[in-house]
Order: sequence, then structure tokens, then C-alpha cells
Amino acid sequence: MKKEDKERVVAELTERLRTTETLVVADYRGLTMPQIDELRTKLIEHGARFAVVKNTLTRRAAEAVGSDALLALLEGPTAIAFLDSEGDPVAVAKALVDAARDTRVLEVRGGLLEGRPVEAADIESLAKLPPFDVLRSQVLGAITAPLTAIVGLFTAPLQDLYGLIDARIEQLQEQGDTSAEEASGSEPQAEESGSEPHAEESGSEPQAEAGSETETATETETETTEEEQ
Repeated sequence: MKKEDKERVVAELTERLRTTETLVVADYRGLTMPQIDELRTKLIEHGARFAVVKNTLTRRAAEAVGSDALLALLEGPTAIAFLDSEGDPVAVAKALVDAARDTRVLEVRGGLLEGRPVEAADIESLAKLPPFDVLRSQVLGAITAPLTAIVGLFTAPLQDLYGLIDARIEQLQEQGDTSAEEASGSEPQAEESGSEPHAEESGSEPQAEAGSETETATETETETTEEEQ
């Protein structure tokens, strides 16, 4: 390989290592080219790129990004599955573990999971998890259940508050009806109290008329007496 080609490969590997947080390192010794191509096709379907690289070039790239965890895995022929940002780490781990079991040649060494070093046993455990879609629904279900309980805690006091408001409105309405009845009941008292002066005035008029009749009778008697004399 020419020096220019080596520099290009190192630059590509360095960029991949900087942008990839999850990768799996495997020893591919003994795999045939058809087996490598078949495994590469499966990994592409799950969002990973399977690359067979020379350790000398990979080591230079790992040193450039400061990945000591990857440097520790570069022993013997190395192939690396670089997981894309939208890839499925569970499906990638399962594809590699299945290939190692079926071929009895491929050996998973370890890798990085979200930037953290993982061993071969961790990748095997990852391969045993449910598919990513199922795992995501299970996680969402576990998160949703407490949220439902929290919503219930907020909803119950609100319902109690609505009940108190409705009860207060009914109480005010009842008080308003009582006030109206009291107001209507006070009107006859006002009429009765107002009618009493009229009764007194009407009672005074007959007294005045009785006095005038007495004076008229006295004058008539006087006139009769004078005529008799």
C-alpha cells in the first residue's frame, strides 16, 4: 500500500473513531471471503459497517483520538463493526455472536458501548436482550406507568377543587334565594306601618265633623228660644 493510501485510510479511521461511540472488535482469522461478505451485509442492515483493517493503521488512528480501550484490543487480525448513530447495538451484537457460534472461527474481543469500554462477555449479554423496538417499548412502558400515577396525583386534588367550587356556588345561590324572600317579606310590613297614619287621619275627621254638628245644634236652639220670647 502506498504512503498516500495509508494516510487516507488512517484519516478515515480517525474520523470514524471520533464520530462513533459504539463499535465491536473481532478476530476474523479463518473466515472466508463469502462469510465476511455475508456478515458485512447483515451488519449493514442493522446500521453498522464491518471493516477489516491493519492493526498498524488502526493503532495510529486510535492514538490520534486517544482511545486506549481500542488500543488494548488490537492483537492479531482485526475487524471492526462501526455502529452508525441510528444503528441497533443489540442487533449488531447478536449478528456477531451468532456468526461466532456458527462459524466457530470468528471471535468477539470487546469494544465500546456509548464510549465506554466493554468486554466480550458484555457483548454476549447485549446480544441476549430483546430486539431494539421491543426493548424501547418496554422502557417506555416502565416510564409511562409512574407518569400515569403522577398525573393521577395531580388530577385528584383538581377534582376536589372543582367539587368545592360547585358546592360554594350552590351555597351562594341558596343564600341569594333566602335574601330575595326576606326582601319580599318586608314589603307588607312597610305597607302596614304606612297604613296606620292614614287610619289615624281618617279617625280625626269624624271628630271634627262631630264638633261642627254640636255647634249647629246650639245655634238652632238659641234662635228658637229668642223667637219664643
